[in-house]
Amino acid sequence: MSNFDLVKRLASVTTGNADRASRIGELKIDRSAPPAGVPAWRWLVPVLVVAAGLVWWLLARVADGAVAVDVDVARAPAGTHGTASVLDASGYVTARREATVSSEVTGKVLEVLVEEGMRVDRDQVVAKLDDTTQRAQLDLANAQTQSARAGLAEFEAQLRAARLERDRLRDLAARNLTSDSSLDAAEAHYDTLAARLATGRENVKVAERSVVLAEEALDKMTIRAPFAGMVVSKDAQPGEMISPVSAGGGYTRTGICTIVDVESLEIEVDVNEAYIGRVSPGQRVTATLDAYPSWQIPAEVIAIVPTADRQKATVRVRIGLLERDDRVLRDMGAKVAFLGVDAGSDAPEPVPAGVTIARDALHADAEGDFVWRLADDVVERQEVEVGRPRNGERVLVVRGLASGDTVVRSSERALTAGQKIRRN
Repeated sequence: MSNFDLVKRLASVTTGNADRASRIGELKIDRSAPPAGVPAWRWLVPVLVVAAGLVWWLLARVADGAVAVDVDVARAPAGTHGTASVLDASGYVTARREATVSSEVTGKVLEVLVEEGMRVDRDQVVAKLDDTTQRAQLDLANAQTQSARAGLAEFEAQLRAARLERDRLRDLAARNLTSDSSLDAAEAHYDTLAARLATGRENVKVAERSVVLAEEALDKMTIRAPFAGMVVSKDAQPGEMISPVSAGGGYTRTGICTIVDVESLEIEVDVNEAYIGRVSPGQRVTATLDAYPSWQIPAEVIAIVPTADRQKATVRVRIGLLERDDRVLRDMGAKVAFLGVDAGSDAPEPVPAGVTIARDALHADAEGDFVWRLADDVVERQEVEVGRPRNGERVLVVRGLASGDTVVRSSERALTAGQKIRRN
């Protein structure tokens, strides 16, 4: 082989290798180029969605117009600076008048018409029992009464006929036109019918009384509230048996519900017998519920129970609340402060009338003092009259607010009447 042929052969091999390398290179994926058919702006869609949601949320807050505010609650003053607490004690809210409503007879509950938290009036129906038997007995008593009255009418008709016969025979006997035996027989028949008539009248009275008893038995199947109050527990359900006495076991209820007279709520505390001399009937007291520690309730001592607990060495004291509020619930924990007297005074200093609020909640303009009072998350302007002095963190409002009212203490921007608010 010549040198020319050798060079030509090597060139041919080199060219073939280059072609194969070129074809293999075409199979590589170019990762720097975007995928075919997928636009580059596809990655902007999630960003745009998030941005749109943020804009919508901001616009919704602006459209709502609710103003963020800090609030304060008006509360009754504990007393003036001259009235100090001479004794502190703790106890519980109790009800002097409460009852577990039951039935006078044993029966099956058909319907319970009350729920916990419901207010009821005196004689309001709270439950109904199965009265099928009582209605049947009432129908029977009515039928017996009708029968007795019908028999009485029959005796009255017979007696009228016997009276006519007797009077006729008396007339004939006066003229010696009939025998004495015939007259005696007529007299005896009349007397017999008169006695039967009297018996029939008594039978009618008995039947009528049976109707009254049947009506009373039927009325007992309807259970009513003994007094106005609030239902605090529901103890029976339709289908259960109820009885005025416990029948043993857990299948017979002894009560339908428990009703508490909220007007009779008071506080009972145990006072150490060593300090009972500091307490007297009619003494002014400041009560604070554990559930509302910032709400001071004016109260007074109703009575000191004239007995002591030997084990605890305490005397029970009854305290009456001078303000009624739905927030006061039975069995709530409470703390009380018995107020004393000034050194130079013989009587307790009176608790000032009105309520106290934070000084920041009070505003003034050309029309006078006012506050922004909350009503269902909407503010309204409330004119108030402020007592003296006005210094201190809290001021006394003697007119325009009640204990428990919520007022605006500060807001993120100026308020207007009817403005919706959002509490911080």
